[in-house]
Amino acid sequence: MKKIFTCLCLFVFVKLSAQEADSAWVVNNYTKKEIYIPMRDGIKLFTAVYIPKDTTATHPILMTRTPYSCAPYGENNFSSYLWNTYTKEYLKEGFIMVIQDVRGRWMSEDEFVNVRPFNPNKKDKETDEASDTYDAIDWLVKNIPHNNGKVGIYGISYPGFFSTMAAASNHPALKAVSPQAPVTNWFIGDDFHHNGAFFQMDAFDFYSALGSGFGQPHTHPTNIPARSVGYPDHDNYKFFLEQGSLKNLTKLTGDTISFWKDLMSHPNYDAWWKARDARNATKNLQPAMLWVGGEFDAEDCWGAWNSYKAAETNNPDKAFNKIVEGPWYHTEWASNDGGHLGNVQFGSNTAEYYQQHFEIPFFNYFLLGKGSIDSIAEANIFVTGENKWQSFAQWPPKNKEDKAMYLQADGKLDWNKPTSQKNFSEYISDPNKPVPYEDGIQFNRSRTYMDADQRFAERRPDVLTFKTDTLTSDVTLTGNVIADLLTSISSTDADFVVKIIDVFPEYLGYNDVDIYAEEDAPNTYPMGGYEMLVRAEIFRGRYRNSYENPTAFMPDKIEEVKFELPSIAHCFKKGHRIMVQIQSSWFPLADRNPQQFIDIYHCDEKDFIKSDIKIYHDAEHASKIILPVLNNQ
Repeated sequence: MKKIFTCLCLFVFVKLSAQEADSAWVVNNYTKKEIYIPMRDGIKLFTAVYIPKDTTATHPILMTRTPYSCAPYGENNFSSYLWNTYTKEYLKEGFIMVIQDVRGRWMSEDEFVNVRPFNPNKKDKETDEASDTYDAIDWLVKNIPHNNGKVGIYGISYPGFFSTMAAASNHPALKAVSPQAPVTNWFIGDDFHHNGAFFQMDAFDFYSALGSGFGQPHTHPTNIPARSVGYPDHDNYKFFLEQGSLKNLTKLTGDTISFWKDLMSHPNYDAWWKARDARNATKNLQPAMLWVGGEFDAEDCWGAWNSYKAAETNNPDKAFNKIVEGPWYHTEWASNDGGHLGNVQFGSNTAEYYQQHFEIPFFNYFLLGKGSIDSIAEANIFVTGENKWQSFAQWPPKNKEDKAMYLQADGKLDWNKPTSQKNFSEYISDPNKPVPYEDGIQFNRSRTYMDADQRFAERRPDVLTFKTDTLTSDVTLTGNVIADLLTSISSTDADFVVKIIDVFPEYLGYNDVDIYAEEDAPNTYPMGGYEMLVRAEIFRGRYRNSYENPTAFMPDKIEEVKFELPSIAHCFKKGHRIMVQIQSSWFPLADRNPQQFIDIYHCDEKDFIKSDIKIYHDAEHASKIILPVLNNQ
């Protein structure tokens, strides 16, 4: 989500004097209007509308509602996003483009509420994001000249959340909605928590270091960004380690950021969190839905998969509820490339493929009545490893089989259940020396960690590694991975990080690149033996029985810790190996667990203790990773 803020959402500031040929066409063919649209409770929302000058035809409306600003402000200042990206394809078709500052943000009135709960039973002048969308659409179709009465809405990340809320408005003019990497649940899987573990780095960046102004009082409409707290150094591992416990980060955020205080006040999955689950708004959806996500999205990998699933469950007879997942970092599908992430290559311009085969046909069909949607399957998934788009009639695919792969003694991993007695692997988890989430030094949280080389972690004594023999045939995984660990710990709480890794052959990379290539040759990172992170997830052990009611571990008692990793679509090729790594810290991506059953958000440095973690792999206590193996057609 913060990457969207870094570029101020979808719209980059420019002056007309800097425009090139495409920009001249936009200015010559479009008029920009800035309008305050009234809501049912009298609040007015600032809205930028780009209207075709062509009055010989009617035009559909394509809208984004954003908390990141619809800048540049001023009717003579056009957004460069209109001509620097594939958005220009919509302008060529004559779409009316609308960007709105949501309630309480930037130039709009009132107070902003983070992930404002959906209210399905609004009365009189009660509002939520769905009603604000309804009122905006209603005003637009009644007041913007030469519109065709059809509206579409899309947005990435936080604007993806507002897209989900828009779909729930069910305005009769709203025909198509595409929530993309939508913020969905900030406790279970998106942005600020994963399975109850606090993602401190993203949360601190978003609410303090980036100067986004989220949670600060919105006393009046403004086009001036908030001030940033910033960092005293450029080593995020060092910075967060030296801050100590979370309450010291709270001191840095100051007294004005209300939502940070909310995060610190709701450590468990209580009613406050449940009300902020965007899946509450996925019932009785009338518009066509196209959910979009990135398989290597560091911010919102969880949202698209699970919102799509909720919409499927809540609308069993819905004609069009589809999903697209590609090999992308956050927002990459809206870029001009999509061919790689870090050292891993995907063999084609996957972003362009997405735009031309999925999104543009989707909106053209439902808003213009043009073209076809026959090529948009139920699930349109890019399978990494084999680097191919695949179409599935459902997700997960009907022909996938959940198969247990068992941890074994001596770091082995295979399909057979262990037969030995009282066998385990162990490590000491020390919160004062946490396992880094990626090798090297970073300032901000990187996005490349999602498929980064894990050889650095394998070398640490506090990371367990299990791997198969060399594969004799391809193994393709399509669906959710389940980690099912039998463990005992010497303390009363611990975190568990499970990684699924593709180990490349020792001498050749995935493109048969010679590892002895010239030093100055492109892509000379040693891909032989590369340990590609395919999927990883953290789980806070205290929630092993319930997110609502956490429970302490009894020291040295063997217990089950079982949790789900986000969906995966990857082919482990013949000649590769499958690897699993297990560790108890992922720093500073996630906060450090003091490894005692105490209030983590308000504890002291002295509360952090070491814990002896044992992972069992014997006949009676067989830890396993359940893999969604795609069977041959």
